[in-house]
Amino acid sequence: MNFLAHIYLSFEDTDLTIGNFIGDFVKGNELDNYSDSIKKGIQLHRAIDSYTDSHEVVQKSKERLRDKYRHYSGVIVDIYYDHFLALHWQEFHKTPLRKFVDETYQLLNSESSRFPAKTKQMLPFMIKHDWLYNYQFFEGIQQVMHGMSRRTKFNSRMDESVVELRQYHDEFEDEFMTFFPDLINFSKEFIQKEN
Repeated sequence: MNFLAHIYLSFEDTDLTIGNFIGDFVKGNELDNYSDSIKKGIQLHRAIDSYTDSHEVVQKSKERLRDKYRHYSGVIVDIYYDHFLALHWQEFHKTPLRKFVDETYQLLNSESSRFPAKTKQMLPFMIKHDWLYNYQFFEGIQQVMHGMSRRTKFNSRMDESVVELRQYHDEFEDEFMTFFPDLINFSKEFIQKEN
């Protein structure tokens, strides 16, 4: 899953949100640099990624892209799924997406002193280009994919992947709507188990 889903799956707990947001940027023993509550958010992030990668519905989504995008297919599906979460936001959250995103940016900005360097560098771009809100639009997904494609060492062709999102929109949407309730339940159980 990508940023919007990780933030959503923190269920508005500040430290869980911080940990879940920075999860990709914290390596190995760097975990010990954080409080227990933020550490739990980082561990939640890793558990979400692991659960997502192994879920049979997600495998189906990735398989549709594998021939063209190889190992980048998982990254692309993560972003597609944020697109569908943004599109169907009102089915999962009582707060309108615009308000939720603005409050999230405010929170992340106020807590950014605790972020790893790479997260601090990324955050202003995320806010300036309004990634979390713009995931719902093809243009927003195109912008994110283009940026990610520029940062990959090899020619990932991720900047072309909006073509498949348009082409198989219904299929990816059905898969997301089947998978996401499972992920919500998994995340809630993980949090309760860790308490």
